[in-house]
Amino acid sequence: MTIFDQVSLDDLRARTSIKWRAYADDVLPCFVAEMDVPQAEPVIRAVTEAMRRGDTGYDTPTAYAEALAPFAEQRWGWQIDVAACRTVPDVMNGIVEVLRLCTDPGDAVVINPPVYPPFTSFPEHAGRRLVHAPLAEGRLDLAALDRAFAEATAGGRRAAYVLCHPHNPTGTVHTPDELRAVGDLARTAGVTVVADEIHAPVVLDGTFTPTTTVIPEAIAFHSASKAFNLAGLRAAVAVPGAATDLDRLPEIVGHGVMHVGTVAHAAAYREGGGWLDALLDDLRANRELVQTLLAEQVPTARWHPGEGTYFAWIDLSGAGTAQEPATTLLHRGRLAVNPGLTFGAGGAGFVRLNFAASTATLTEAVRRMAHALSGS
Repeated sequence: MTIFDQVSLDDLRARTSIKWRAYADDVLPCFVAEMDVPQAEPVIRAVTEAMRRGDTGYDTPTAYAEALAPFAEQRWGWQIDVAACRTVPDVMNGIVEVLRLCTDPGDAVVINPPVYPPFTSFPEHAGRRLVHAPLAEGRLDLAALDRAFAEATAGGRRAAYVLCHPHNPTGTVHTPDELRAVGDLARTAGVTVVADEIHAPVVLDGTFTPTTTVIPEAIAFHSASKAFNLAGLRAAVAVPGAATDLDRLPEIVGHGVMHVGTVAHAAAYREGGGWLDALLDDLRANRELVQTLLAEQVPTARWHPGEGTYFAWIDLSGAGTAQEPATTLLHRGRLAVNPGLTFGAGGAGFVRLNFAASTATLTEAVRRMAHALSGS
């Protein structure tokens, strides 16, 4: 039994989050980044004790970074300067605040589509324009990135690059050499690198290299949200590289931080290591299961499993559906996945399936996919 098999489908459907309320009960939800897991006991205990104490006031500025630092050193050999970090309400809002520091309205933000949809919506809402450097077969295309940096900085304008590491939706974990090359290009062009590393604890193969250890001018954002299923208790921390600082980040940014969120995240980092290791083992098993089921039942599907995250970025363009594949899966198979087009350029024909679910759910999901695509 995996960690995902410990919660029944009936109990999951009793949850009131978007994963379990967005669709009718006959739809199997495998879309949004919520995991079908019981919460880690240290987190339950920490939040419960905080509520019993009435510890529901304002956040202590360094508490989050103090918990992240030993976790980062143990997992990745990364030594964080706690005093230099800033706690922010969540990763994307923190990224926007940094973009306000390093770019002006109308300046460009470079992204690598297909990529997490808020990488498009948040900068645009902040009045920035987007320049695309699409991935090449799931990895960073350095030539495209070089061209994008030149376009973004044309006329002497400031620019930023928002890097997704590990990458969502592909699961790609960028190598030290790739990150080093990105740093060289950004340094030459005068582009600020801002890294979303929210999936850093969810690396299934190889090792994770923190961006700021290779690009000291970068700023990275971390959160226990994805690895410990804490999206409803939001909090994040901005970690500057050795060659940059966050002194200009307005003090008011920290006013939106949820104190109980930081309590939960800190407990996860400090005491949730065993829970996380078990989760990673079971995610590896689930990844293999989905790959096997797809090969057996959906031979037109193409998927190159990534090294990180719990997403399967599946190419269904060969299935011959008249509609966008996610629409067909929903209407004919009653299976909810993320449409590839929502991730931008290169997403046509793809779907993103969340495989952080039970063996029964994943088996049923692929069965529904096969049924929907067969036309039967």
